[in-house]
Amino acid sequence: MSATRVLTGITTSGTPHLGNYAGAIRPAVAASRRPGVESFYFLADYHALIKVQDPARVQRSTLEIAASWLACGLDPDQVWFYRQSDIPEIPELTWLLTCVAGKGLLNRAHAYKAAVDKNTEAGEDPDAGVTAGLFMYPVLMAADILMFRAHLVPVGRDQVQHIEMARDFGARFNHLYGEPEGRQYFVLPEAAIEENVATLPGLDGRKMSKSYDNTIPLFAPREQLRKLVFSIKTDSRGPGEPKDTEGSALFQLYQAFAAPEHAAAFARAFADGIGWGEAKQALFEQLDAELAPLREKYEALIARPDHIEQVLLAGAEKARRIATPFMGELRRAVGLRDLREQHGARTAARAKAALPVFKQYREADGRFHFKLVDAGGRELLVSPGFASPREAGQAVAALKAGTGARAFRGDALWLDEAEVARLAPGIEAGDVIAALEAFAGEDA
Repeated sequence: MSATRVLTGITTSGTPHLGNYAGAIRPAVAASRRPGVESFYFLADYHALIKVQDPARVQRSTLEIAASWLACGLDPDQVWFYRQSDIPEIPELTWLLTCVAGKGLLNRAHAYKAAVDKNTEAGEDPDAGVTAGLFMYPVLMAADILMFRAHLVPVGRDQVQHIEMARDFGARFNHLYGEPEGRQYFVLPEAAIEENVATLPGLDGRKMSKSYDNTIPLFAPREQLRKLVFSIKTDSRGPGEPKDTEGSALFQLYQAFAAPEHAAAFARAFADGIGWGEAKQALFEQLDAELAPLREKYEALIARPDHIEQVLLAGAEKARRIATPFMGELRRAVGLRDLREQHGARTAARAKAALPVFKQYREADGRFHFKLVDAGGRELLVSPGFASPREAGQAVAALKAGTGARAFRGDALWLDEAEVARLAPGIEAGDVIAALEAFAGEDA
């Protein structure tokens, strides 16, 4: 794989709020448009079950979160956007990883340790109220990441431990089942630590969080948004008295949604003694200016759950074009194989013969082309004309070797900022990516 894969999970346990938008949704949607990046976004509904036992809430949250990301500009045709529970390979991989995960390592997981410490302090049994789901959370998260061979996982510092665990489980699996060929089944992911992610204050000045019940829903109706903004906690300083921007929830919220020059002007107004009512009105207008057009899209989407369901199912189908063949490889690796299968040279020869094939040819106009055909003869990619066979051959070699920055833009495959091929009719990017990954470990 030449493109950088970035994977983000969103737990379906509540209604998106302004903090989610500024800290996760807005930057992630912007990142998904960068060239040379393959972005995976999934609704982590299995994870939600660890802490939410209200089925209606999980379902409603899934709908609201999917609608929110789509309304904010996520393009499901350009990324992988799917629901975790629609990928049956995820729980299957979770079990394979469970069988290589060290219990001692899981004992040290932050969430589990915090629960045990709390029980111990209360004089209760250390595992009172602790489910196996909470204990195994890091393994499920590792499966989410390792299944799609993600290179980077954007997380806050409190989640870095989970990425380290995913690396540990993946490395153990590679060591146990990759020998003697030295096959590396899993890419070992890196944590992309989000140092500058906006952490917004809530209505009471503390971090905006569902846990504190101090959130401002992202797509609250206009009048409700205004009412919530005017309920933000402020101090007793009146109009004309200078006010501090440091520690001011009003200012921090305004700054997260305003251009730098507007935020600077707002800071000067604080120093000049702006009244709290006037400041809250200014914040409300700033928020509504950005959110009103998105709210309109959201309301149209939320009214069409059938459409969102189809988007998620299509996303799952796209994701499974990667997950299903990869899971087949992993099943074989651990010995879950067809009993009729013969091993050794004949198996290796059969596997090599089953690889997709690049075919190069010359058209009547004198230009040189290539196409990628899968093992069943289905045409996947067709190149434009190249001036020489060497140029066409170099593109083929780079695609097979996984060198260069690869990215799909619509139905066009780009390599190092040059278009090298287009999808054949009826083919999606996932089909091609799965085919190209079959060349891993082969000579280009």
